[in-house]
Amino acid sequence: QVQLVESGGGLVQPGGSLRLSCVVSGISLDVYTIGWSRQAPGKERELVSCISSNFGDTYYVNSVKGRFTISRDNAKNTVYLRLSSLKPEDTAVYYCAAVRRPICAYRADEYRYWGQGTQVTVSS
Repeated sequence: QVQLVESGGGLVQPGGSLRLSCVVSGISLDVYTIGWSRQAPGKERELVSCISSNFGDTYYVNSVKGRFTISRDNAKNTVYLRLSSLKPEDTAVYYCAAVRRPICAYRADEYRYWGQGTQVTVSS
């Protein structure tokens, strides 16, 4: 059974930081590429970052480049997303997701397995 469990969300002031975690089970990070997506109220879900299964290549959507950092620890079956210099427009539910492919998938609808999401709220 494949499971992805996110944690680390919360309320943070503008300019603050958070680290999200995604613990996966039932799949291997050596085979599955992991993406982080977010969905704000009234908006479509968008992929913000991914890390590929083969060489750990990373991708970031333009709006988060230089502020978010994705990483993984294969021994812990965990993928992290470090959120820095947070802005109110980063407020959303953040989801991790997995797809069996060696390179990043750039659209949220390409991912097969999803976690339940963790809320990130950026507000003063």
